[in-house]
Amino acid sequence: MRKNSSQTFLKEVASIPGSNKISECIQCGVCSGSCTTAAYWEHPPRKIIAMVRADMRDDVLSSNSIWFCVSCYLCTAHCPRDIRPANIMHALESLALKEGYKPPTRSPAMYKILVDSIKRNGRVHEFGFMFKYYFKTNPLAAIKMLPLAIDLLTHGRMPLMPKKVKGKDEIKAILAKVTAGGAQ
Repeated sequence: MRKNSSQTFLKEVASIPGSNKISECIQCGVCSGSCTTAAYWEHPPRKIIAMVRADMRDDVLSSNSIWFCVSCYLCTAHCPRDIRPANIMHALESLALKEGYKPPTRSPAMYKILVDSIKRNGRVHEFGFMFKYYFKTNPLAAIKMLPLAIDLLTHGRMPLMPKKVKGKDEIKAILAKVTAGGAQ
């Protein structure tokens, strides 16, 4: 976890697509009031933005807060300045992962497996996705899910094999461009 000189953390976050208006935040608190998961955050969205602006890099990136954004975008929809707090939280997640901070959730593993499934199949293959997710994160938890999996399989709601999708190469190219742009 590196230490930067004054205000470079704010500039770094502002340079990430979707986070460019962070300096325009008026600290009204609408984002925190709109957030459906703020009660679980160590620091609510408004405070995280203030901490970024105060150059509190380590405190922000080591906090559990950035990992609790569920991408409902209520904060963004209600923000009077169009700051896009959800995008900022996802930018901070990406920075934290790049710098080796350990997330308190399994979300990054889930995101990676989800994107890999889309790259491979052109869409999410539910059975393969869940199999890989549980294998990577907690194989014993899969045992609890076995009755549900059997029920879904027997009712044709979760096919064993992925369905063929037109435009798979185009989807793969789009994901490659997004990844090249800095997304994880």
